[in-house]
Amino acid sequence: MKYGKTAALACAFLLCAGAVQAADKKQESVLPQRFSDAMTWNLQNRPEDITITKVAVPADKGQTAGQAMPAAPAGNGQMNPPPGGFNPPDHVTQGTAARNITENSTLEDQVFGSTGDDENALRVTGAAVSLKNVEIDKQEGKSSSTEGGDFYGMNAAFLATDGAQVTVEDSAVHSAAPNGNGLFSYGKGTKISAKNVTITTESHNSGGLQTTGGGTMEAENVTVSTAGNSSASIRSDRGGGTVRVKGGSFRTAGYGSPAIYSTADIAVEGAALYASRSEGAVIEGKNSIALKDCSLEGNMSDTRVMGSQTIKEENVHTIMIYQSMSGDAEEGTSSFSMEGGSLVSHKGDIFYVTNTDCTIHLDNVKIKNEDASGVFLRVSGNSASRGWGQAGANGGKAVFTAENQKIEGNILVDSISHLTMTLGRNSDWKGALLQTENEKGSSKEAGADLTIEKGAVWTLTADSTVTTLHNEGKIVTNGHTLTVLNK
Repeated sequence: MKYGKTAALACAFLLCAGAVQAADKKQESVLPQRFSDAMTWNLQNRPEDITITKVAVPADKGQTAGQAMPAAPAGNGQMNPPPGGFNPPDHVTQGTAARNITENSTLEDQVFGSTGDDENALRVTGAAVSLKNVEIDKQEGKSSSTEGGDFYGMNAAFLATDGAQVTVEDSAVHSAAPNGNGLFSYGKGTKISAKNVTITTESHNSGGLQTTGGGTMEAENVTVSTAGNSSASIRSDRGGGTVRVKGGSFRTAGYGSPAIYSTADIAVEGAALYASRSEGAVIEGKNSIALKDCSLEGNMSDTRVMGSQTIKEENVHTIMIYQSMSGDAEEGTSSFSMEGGSLVSHKGDIFYVTNTDCTIHLDNVKIKNEDASGVFLRVSGNSASRGWGQAGANGGKAVFTAENQKIEGNILVDSISHLTMTLGRNSDWKGALLQTENEKGSSKEAGADLTIEKGAVWTLTADSTVTTLHNEGKIVTNGHTLTVLNK
């Protein structure tokens, strides 16, 4: 989720008065409400390649530009649901739109711009629309509600809502506004299909692909770069949905901006995913991430800017699976899987599981941890300083399976957590299994149950303790002691 502003990005949109006849004869009966200076840029964002073109942003028939169609309520519930479970809101806040399309149509070779507060540059409401070779530019505009922007698409560059079916091809999307997500799919029945699209966002809470409220997002050969904090390149929030990504490149530069943040069902194939100051991937609650033949890198900072403060992170890791208790994700079992591809952890642990149940499955992934002090997998409680459960009772439960997998590094399980681990066929693990005390409490259900299948090898690198052991493979103690608590 990155990158430097060009000189042309400093140009403000110019609002011009007066009625001007639209160039497109099909729009002759619709008086444009304003003109905007819109930018055209290439994929490299080089200043010398940026030009300024004057384009009309006409209103739909019977609607004033900048005036959005009212959104229908999305179910029952509270805006601030009780911790731990998702409840849909009784009011959806989406702001306005410089252009709102409500009828089935095809638009090509057009530029859509916005500088207004709480305003989308382009919105499609309940219509089937094809966009090709378009530019969507949310150059500026304040957001009056972080939740409105994160949950419902207010202030996003592009918003599809109310069951809209949208295809976007060979196009570019840019946002410099807070809460200025790139492509936003909101609500059950809504679907965005993007192909050969470049998305750049500059401010905070501005993801590339954003899906909430049960919407659907499909992306093929999409390039996303985000620069702000809390700006995952593939992002979901309250109400989740379904996300399918094939190919492409996804990079983030901000704090709290993983390449993927999942409160949804997210599957990615053949993509390059990189976060320069954050986790590579995060799953919250009863949701999933499935990666196939992807490269994933995380480089989480041990400090983080949150508003006017800089805080020290309690744990540093590349893949985090947790429940925040914010109400944005339903409680339940999280799922992470990775088949093929590569996983690089530049700092801290590779996997961190806290305050949730989860499954983790790895199959033939090339894994590298560049931090010698980081463990391979940590299943443990947390201090609850950020609301993640109650200290002493917020451990993790993980079911971890590895097939055709090489693993290096220790696995740590604390006294309020539980691990069920299967070292599957053709797998090799070099490391120790450590059971540690949580200073805030303990649980009778805590422990580590290990199964080693035929053809798998575990080589100890330190004294280790398992609760139960089922071994059909090979254990190399390497001079260390293996303790089985329940034989």
